Amino acid sequence: MQNLTVAGRLLITAIVLLGIYFGIRYFVGDRVPAPATATTTAAPSGTSSAASGEATAPASSTSAAVNTSERVPFTYTAPEPTNGRLRGVVELGASGFNSFVVRTDAQHNWKLEKAEFGNSLVLENMATDDDVRAGLKSYIGKMLDNGVAGRDIHFVVSSGALKAPGTQKIIKQLARLKYVVNTVTPEKEGVLGLRSVLPPSYANKAFVVDIGSGNTKISWLADGAPKSVETYGAKYFGQNIDDATVAADVKAKADQVPAGLRQTCFIIGGVPFEMAKKVRQGKERYTVLDAASAYQLDNAKGKAGLNIYRSVAEATGCKQFVFDWDANFTIGYLLTLPQ
Repeated sequence: MQNLTVAGRLLITAIVLLGIYFGIRYFVGDRVPAPATATTTAAPSGTSSAASGEATAPASSTSAAVNTSERVPFTYTAPEPTNGRLRGVVELGASGFNSFVVRTDAQHNWKLEKAEFGNSLVLENMATDDDVRAGLKSYIGKMLDNGVAGRDIHFVVSSGALKAPGTQKIIKQLARLKYVVNTVTPEKEGVLGLRSVLPPSYANKAFVVDIGSGNTKISWLADGAPKSVETYGAKYFGQNIDDATVAADVKAKADQVPAGLRQTCFIIGGVPFEMAKKVRQGKERYTVLDAASAYQLDNAKGKAGLNIYRSVAEATGCKQFVFDWDANFTIGYLLTLPQ
């Protein structure tokens, strides 16, 4: 080695180094793990994705709210009247007048034979006296055509309609037609509604709510005697009364319903009618309403009525609200008449 030139020594050193390098690659290189590569394996639902660093949504989730309320089934069949008498009644309500042809018997069973609902401009003071008389004559004529005797046609003014300025115009025209108009207080109207709506078998486990335009009546039987309280109606929005004020009053009144009667609520009125239409099955007489959270009512009256409905439910804890498609407080009035 001493006789080698400098160049030779450098060449030998280079060869040795190359040998060491390739030796290392040969014995060790296959055992070095390869760099990690991205995979397309899906992360489990509801966990974080390692590739993206973002949490994935559970497979069952949706962007829209889901109504989880379940309507409690209601099975009841109203008894048919036996050898009933045909009567007619016209309701003068806060939003117009409606007519009903009803068959009743001595046991106070009844059946609705025909109903006609009409929105009238009378109560908004937008109709003439002749318009009022023409409308009333039309209602009377149709009831006569359905077999109701003239002496068995009755007129009842709702307590809410008594507050409307156009009501006296109607009463005046009825007097000219030789008909007597029956007026009722809010308490009396609630009692009559109770009589027509509450089935005897539910007397000790249910109460009744009638959400009218002018007022709402909440009624029940206390030791066999009818009890009724009044609160705001669905047209309170036109009186510049805020929702919170109405809700508080409705809850205070509904809280008077005895705890033992809160299992079921029979409900009638214009806004409940709109809610029932959305869930009615065929031509059933009784429709169980959804919870208030399930409804989206667009007009002011609907929203106001929904506020009342929600408040009753929150105050009583009642889970079963049953809408009766046939009942009306004026039918309750017919049931008070001798057979």
